[in-house]
Amino acid sequence: MEHTNAKTLTTAVVTNQHVKDSGAKLIFKDPILCAEFLRGYVDVDILKNVQPEDIEDISERFIPMWQEERDSDSVKKIRIKDTSLFVIAIVEHQSKVHYDMSFRMLRYIVMVLTDYEAEQERLREGITKTKDFKYPPVIPIIYYEGSENWTAVCNFKDRVHLSDILSDYIPNFEYIVVPLRNYSNDDIIAKKDELSLVMLINKLKTSDEFKLLKDIPPEYLKNLENNTPEYLLKLISKIISVLLYRINIPQGEVESFTDQIMRREFSMLFDSFEAYDVQAVRKESKIQTYIENILSLLEDLGPVPDELQLLLEKETDLNTLKIWIKLAAKSDSLEEFQSNIHK
Repeated sequence: MEHTNAKTLTTAVVTNQHVKDSGAKLIFKDPILCAEFLRGYVDVDILKNVQPEDIEDISERFIPMWQEERDSDSVKKIRIKDTSLFVIAIVEHQSKVHYDMSFRMLRYIVMVLTDYEAEQERLREGITKTKDFKYPPVIPIIYYEGSENWTAVCNFKDRVHLSDILSDYIPNFEYIVVPLRNYSNDDIIAKKDELSLVMLINKLKTSDEFKLLKDIPPEYLKNLENNTPEYLLKLISKIISVLLYRINIPQGEVESFTDQIMRREFSMLFDSFEAYDVQAVRKESKIQTYIENILSLLEDLGPVPDELQLLLEKETDLNTLKIWIKLAAKSDSLEEFQSNIHK
């Protein structure tokens, strides 16, 4: 049953066209993983003790504001313990540097506070016009997965002319950048939480980099194996399958990997995982497709002799196979085809 669940999860996500966004969306939508992200990666003291139950997702209110139909960005209402206060966090996922990010975040902040103002007016008409009314703080956060340094300015005033002499009249705020590339594997492993495994996989750019994970401390994997809630196993499997498909890991290997997670076999996760030459895998797939198409055309002419089938299956040159498939389509008999390919 567990095997079937994992297989269903991996198959379901492979068709998604927004692979990176989907992985980030799954992370931030889940309160446990989101809390682990805010505690472990955002350097704001007031968030260091945030728990899943403190987080309310209000992203659906702001779907129209995300650009390019993005589906990985989140707006979270975070309650501060032992007070009646809360902060609002805007978490946006990026895989490349955007130099207009400070202005984009300014627009987001204004939209979030406008929504807050309207909500308070519905609860108590006229409250926003009183002397003591205050808005909640908004913390803009960029979760950045790109391989290059984030070089965009983080303060909006640095994108405005004459900010040195007119700074008093220009919105002055910074957004936080969380660059995954700046965290070593040891930094991530030290967090010892469920999100850390996702982050380790997310750092991979090619299948060959899996060899870097073979030396993960056994006690780290054992802790995840024993303490990860059942529903999180399924979610982590789904997120990791998204990330593995992103680097062109074959489906069978992805399913085997996520099946081990579902069976709580964390200690064996990286024992047998292979590094794939993606270009070689793609070439092999094309070769097989050409051979199958040639055989299909020839079978319309009669039973294909074993020696001819063997000859086709041994051929590995794509250009030769391209010529042969044209000859197979034009030939009126198997004998004509064999004669032509030997010329």
